[in-house]
Amino acid sequence: MAKRLQVILKDPEYREVQRVARSRRMSIAEWVRQALDLARRREPGAGTGKKLEVIRAAARHDFPSADIDRMLAEIESSYGAGTHR
Repeated sequence: MAKRLQVILKDPEYREVQRVARSRRMSIAEWVRQALDLARRREPGAGTGKKLEVIRAAARHDFPSADIDRMLAEIESSYGAGTHR
């Protein structure tokens, strides 16, 4: 469902938005929608508390892992061998 948003701008602000929209060959409404979308994407997705919660949850797991040097050696030894493990 679409919603209407009313924003009150002073005349100079409105003229600047109008000028920029025209220079990009779009309506003021489309320019504003794109500007709001860009602003939304630049906002962090989750607060610090949520990020810490996710990190703590991940740290509670104990997944098996090999030594990094051993893993890299195994990967490199398979290059050109024509086999997949």
